[in-house]
Amino acid sequence: MAEPAQKKARTSRTFLFSSESVNEGHPDKICDQVSDAVLDACLKEDPKSKVACETATKDNMVMVAGEITTQAKLDYDKVVRGVVAQIGFDSF
Repeated sequence: MAEPAQKKARTSRTFLFSSESVNEGHPDKICDQVSDAVLDACLKEDPKSKVACETATKDNMVMVAGEITTQAKLDYDKVVRGVVAQIGFDSF
């Protein structure tokens, strides 16, 4: 026996899938790579590091902010500049 249309409508579910993609060199990709590099550098020196950092960039500025608990002594400027240079932005 077929279910009534009204009951069937209440039990069926519709999902909407969406995604975002950005091109190489986009500020979001730069920020992700900088944040990953900071995390990797902390964990390399201190495996017990806790890193919750965000990176923001605009024009010729990169800002890393957040909460980092580590025994590692990092040169954050060197880490950031290394990532930016590796990406290909070398005129800073």
